[in-house]
Amino acid sequence: MLIEQLLGKRLPDDPKDAQTPGHRLMLRGGYIRQIGQGIYSLLPLAWRACAAVETIIREEMDAIGGQELLMPVTSPAELWQESGRWDNIGGELVRFTDRTEHQYVLNMTHEEVIVDVARGNIDSYRQLPCMVYQIQTKFRDEPRSRAGLIRVREFTMKDAYSFHRTEEDLKDYYMKVHRAYHRIFKRAGLRNVIDIESDSGMMGGSVAHEFMLVTPIGEDTLVVCEESGYRANREVAKGVRAYDSKEEPQPLQDVETPGQKTIEEVTNFLGSDSKHACKCVAFMDENRAVLAFVRGDYDVNQAKLKKAANAPDLRPMQDEEFAAIGSVAGYVGPVGLDPEKVTLVFDESVVKSPNLIVGANKRDWHKTGFNFDRDMEGGIIADITDVVEGDLCPLSGKPLTLTRGIEVGNIFQLGYKYTKAMQFQYNEEDGTLREPIMGCYGIGVGRTMASVVEESHDDNGPVWPISIAPYKVQICCLQAKKEEIAAAANKAYEELRTAGLDPLLDARGVSAGFMFADADLIGAPIRLIFSKRNLEKGVAEVRYRMVDQPEDLPGELPLDSLAEKVKNLVDELMRPYTFEGVKM
Repeated sequence: MLIEQLLGKRLPDDPKDAQTPGHRLMLRGGYIRQIGQGIYSLLPLAWRACAAVETIIREEMDAIGGQELLMPVTSPAELWQESGRWDNIGGELVRFTDRTEHQYVLNMTHEEVIVDVARGNIDSYRQLPCMVYQIQTKFRDEPRSRAGLIRVREFTMKDAYSFHRTEEDLKDYYMKVHRAYHRIFKRAGLRNVIDIESDSGMMGGSVAHEFMLVTPIGEDTLVVCEESGYRANREVAKGVRAYDSKEEPQPLQDVETPGQKTIEEVTNFLGSDSKHACKCVAFMDENRAVLAFVRGDYDVNQAKLKKAANAPDLRPMQDEEFAAIGSVAGYVGPVGLDPEKVTLVFDESVVKSPNLIVGANKRDWHKTGFNFDRDMEGGIIADITDVVEGDLCPLSGKPLTLTRGIEVGNIFQLGYKYTKAMQFQYNEEDGTLREPIMGCYGIGVGRTMASVVEESHDDNGPVWPISIAPYKVQICCLQAKKEEIAAAANKAYEELRTAGLDPLLDARGVSAGFMFADADLIGAPIRLIFSKRNLEKGVAEVRYRMVDQPEDLPGELPLDSLAEKVKNLVDELMRPYTFEGVKM
């Protein structure tokens, strides 16, 4: 490719709307172009990098018995109604009606479609286990698009689905995928990916892991213990806390708190602090109130609350809805509420902390001296708060560390959630009909590519791993107006193309500084420099732009065997990123 024909402008200055370093460099380098909120065109540089990621994914999925297929971008509402998710997923699922008044969705995930495919083709135990995968476009009406390709509305994803006869077989295969994912991310050049326990969310199932790139710009909070190896998303992480329960119980009594609603207001008014107060966070799940009670210095974790209360579709309670449960917004407390009208969920921080300040369910009043064991009957007790700094690891007892991460992949043991709901059965060996047990496994292709840039860059541009670099080799022809230098560069370009290396040639006759600035934004790991001095020596100068550059790489290569030498160099640098190079 000639650089003057490469689609995508490289910009001299940083774009104003860039949100992260990687986003800045992908805009500056002409990798992506935004056409709408969370919707991007991938220009040739980004597309070539994504294609390399897809090749790695295909090799790894094929190696564990995957069969590639392709499912449609849209699917009829009936499939989602069968699974129950038509009513359980909110606005992120885009629904539309075609000209025949038939309802469809833009698929944000393909569980319903793959179960329909499988039940029409798998009818015997002899066909199991079976894993199929696709690399396909998805659409999710994401309300928080950010950071270029890190969080978008339209995206390309590898999703795989497996079907098994037994739970043991699913668990064994789950670990095969687990290992394959680590290989994929290593081969793509991500150096700091960890797997963590996660919440299964709308996907369902009992076991799930996310693969997280640890980075300060990540939007997920990760909870880690280096000593024990404990790792979890904050949505499911557990921490051990010590509670001061030595206080003698005080009498429960009403106190007037005129105009004081928030924890800070109430505790300041009463001369106390947030550790001695209980706050209520009120939600509605369809037509039922769900009240979460946590100690005032902690925050409610909605993922944990949804699971504890079996309430998948929570929304904040509106002020006018409090009267129906016999309370007032800002003054909700656990004492005196009708358990027939509300679901009460208590965090252990409330259960184990004595003499708390709680709402009195009437305007301008609170209660002091609340002790759960004495003052409450019933309610759900569960861990429904976020882990915070200072909490201890449940395995080692050492302090937990909170860090940030970008989710680049996830795996789920779905169980029977979809196969039972959609009545997918096969004939077992003894002639009985049984539902298969199911797993699913996703990787965001564009997000993986963009995450590489977030992790591997300098101020001048991406520092691509050679495995997914858009161009592995760039030829920089200095003094291109001199016929003999241009001729040598063009000859090398044709020889490298013939050798299958597909180099990028810059012979525009621009200054060396301008040319090298462009080359940094493109980020080819191997840069061949042609100049009068190098030509006189019969060599091309070699400069490198790569992560973890090996020692003793040649600084010059002879022109009379350039294609052979460059191909050997590329092969050598690629070896650590091959399937054989990262076997686990």
